Amino acid sequence: MAFDGSLQQTRAVSFLGFRFSGLDLDAAVDAVSARATLDLPFAYVATPNVAHAVGLDDEPGRWALYDAAWLTLNDSRILKRLAAKANIDLPQATGADLTERLFDTVIDRHEPVVVIGGDEKGIAELKQRYGLTDLRWHDAARNLKDNPHAVVDAAAFAARQDARFIFICVGAPQQEMIAYAIAQHAGATGVGLCVGAALEFLSGRKARAPRWMRAMGLEWLHRLASEPARLWRRYLVEGPRVFSLFATWRSSMAAASAA
Repeated sequence: MAFDGSLQQTRAVSFLGFRFSGLDLDAAVDAVSARATLDLPFAYVATPNVAHAVGLDDEPGRWALYDAAWLTLNDSRILKRLAAKANIDLPQATGADLTERLFDTVIDRHEPVVVIGGDEKGIAELKQRYGLTDLRWHDAARNLKDNPHAVVDAAAFAARQDARFIFICVGAPQQEMIAYAIAQHAGATGVGLCVGAALEFLSGRKARAPRWMRAMGLEWLHRLASEPARLWRRYLVEGPRVFSLFATWRSSMAAASAA
């Protein structure tokens, strides 16, 4: 898998409007680890899934946040299977798996690590699990999407840190908004990872689906059963819209190839 001087992946995979980087988990870990060792400007990783695709259909102005990402990784087995129906090979590298692999095999427990989001107890549990001695946490405000000042504050905090890894864990589109804002700081360095609930899984604050459920593409069902009051609308009302989005996208691609 070839990269140019800035480690931008060259085999892009276009699907549902996203320009995915075409990396599986192993390649994503290698790419992120390599960039983090270099003296390069800040760059960020987006990990869109079904919820992101549906949200972007409602708010197309958010596409700029994904277009500016250094890497765009597929976080969804459902997207992978839909892509296969269109004869597109779309590798999967979830934000949760990428985060776990980085903490397990790449991050030194004494190096500075930045986290945007989460709560005090979860941060303490994460530090204890990995023996982290320099975790720099920003307690992000709630309702970030409608609070531009809080986005600016979070981005400024991250830009001031001299850290290889910045984990932005406040959900979409808030985390992509913060990452985009960090990139506007001329002196910002490191790699930002927009990874949603990944650190809650690592700290034990939330239980992740068993591997067999993940392999079958049923992680959404496990999350729904774990937090029905919060997630029922996402998975039972909004999520299924991805199938109509796929049908529309497939029709447009067929029309374009026939023209």
